[in-house]
Amino acid sequence: MSEQNLLLEELTSPEVTKALQDGYTTVVVAVGAVEQHGPHLPLLVDAARGDRLAFEIARRLENALVAPTIRVGCSEHHMAFKGTLSLRQETLEALCVDYTVSLSRHGFKRICFVPSHGGNFAPLAQMLESLRAAAEENCEVDAYTDLVGFVEFWKSAVSSEVPAFSDRVGGHADIAESSEMLCIRPELVQEDRAEAGYLGEFDEALADRIFQDGFRSVTPNGVLGDARGMSREIGERCIEQAADGIAAFLLGRD
Repeated sequence: MSEQNLLLEELTSPEVTKALQDGYTTVVVAVGAVEQHGPHLPLLVDAARGDRLAFEIARRLENALVAPTIRVGCSEHHMAFKGTLSLRQETLEALCVDYTVSLSRHGFKRICFVPSHGGNFAPLAQMLESLRAAAEENCEVDAYTDLVGFVEFWKSAVSSEVPAFSDRVGGHADIAESSEMLCIRPELVQEDRAEAGYLGEFDEALADRIFQDGFRSVTPNGVLGDARGMSREIGERCIEQAADGIAAFLLGRD
């Protein structure tokens, strides 16, 4: 099993069997979104970031494969912005349950759900017991569900790379997320359209307001933070910091 071939959907069925025999018994599932990301980023940001984040986490876990990203998530709070797609929470839960049933039946011993979209953190926390109940008896199911903690990974990364820009991390279409996209899909980033949005602190109270009243009630342009000053260097540091932090959490749950 070559290290670079961790993507489940790119393997043949016999190759999956061999990977399991070789100890690749963990699988990482990113849960993304297709939704607005301000005037400068495409709708696919969270899906594309999910692909990369899951791969980086799997590399750090060492015995893990990467399942196909669930590309649309719970984005009702973004529906005031054209193009956003949103699943009902029960629909997302049904998808995650079916992923769990399929993967555990094939012999995976651990399934790790990782949200790459803010609106999926709470739903994953709420459905976690149902996912565990759906899994085969010898399969463990975990999820990373700390949204504020995830934004802190970004803040730490930007502060370490360019301290003067640490206040530009807001949690959505900001300097951190925009910089990540320069690493993942640079051809889709319109840097000349980057602008500041809501510049207040991202905390539980702000998250509650956004999920209750919608994104536009906080930020008319759909940005939390400021995307200006984005760079590939910041993006790589943000990806590394998030992957390191989530992998450490998952390893701590072994």
